[in-house]
Amino acid sequence: MSLLASPLTNWLAGALLLAGGALGAVLLRRSWLQRAGAAPAYLAGGWAVLVGVAVLAAWLIGPIKGLALALVMEGIGALGMIWQGRVRRQAGRLREIDAAPEPLDEPGRIWRGVLRTLLAGPLGMTAAMAVAFCVTVYMPGDPRTRIVVGGLLMPVLWGLAMTWTLADRRLLRATAVLVGTSLIGFGIAALGGAA
Repeated sequence: MSLLASPLTNWLAGALLLAGGALGAVLLRRSWLQRAGAAPAYLAGGWAVLVGVAVLAAWLIGPIKGLALALVMEGIGALGMIWQGRVRRQAGRLREIDAAPEPLDEPGRIWRGVLRTLLAGPLGMTAAMAVAFCVTVYMPGDPRTRIVVGGLLMPVLWGLAMTWTLADRRLLRATAVLVGTSLIGFGIAALGGAA
């Protein structure tokens, strides 16, 4: 049973977790900016704050609810610190050397666009589904949990496959990787299901 049960104490715990995430992000940012000298102290301090606050929340609120609340509130606090450190550029002042290079500098062709769409869409989904099936078949635990984890993992893997396919310049390499992942993934999943 958790030590904190009232809504007011949960709100206070959320505010402390938010502050802990912000403090951890500030320390990690300082370690990144210094690059030498006391940077390891800031790095260790930032991770110690983030992990310590999460462990404290799990102990006070409960292992499941406390850890979930810690992950969410610390992430929001860290994003708040990142938002404050953003840099705005003036419109029209961006020089050519400051611009990020385009992933594809070659002239576009309609057939390449259609082929990329087919690779990223259906074939990327097939490869993601094959990997998700492997995770579902071989992950230990209750079958219902494995199905849910595989189902939640599938759109993430599909997004990664789409991103990689659209950023890769070589269509044959992308095709070979996606077809190979699909065949190997479904084959391994079928072997695990038959055992």
